[in-house]
Amino acid sequence: MGRGFTLPITQETIAGFTVLFVDENALAACFDTNIDEAFVKELAARHPMRVVFRDAGFASDSVKINIEQIFKLISPATEIKTL
Repeated sequence: MGRGFTLPITQETIAGFTVLFVDENALAACFDTNIDEAFVKELAARHPMRVVFRDAGFASDSVKINIEQIFKLISPATEIKTL
């Protein structure tokens, strides 16, 4: 990634979920639970370069499977990771 530890980090609430943004839209991270597709669509509309979710944070397996398709439609350049 090559980014330093001095980059600005902001916290926002989107659709009731806490999202951390690093260097504006370079990285968006959400580690909340019960993440749903409506939230994922709102986050994708912000077009982050990278997005990170907690593997066990999704409301269902179908949401976890569908996030890639949602980002492909709304923000195809976004790199998606689950931890």
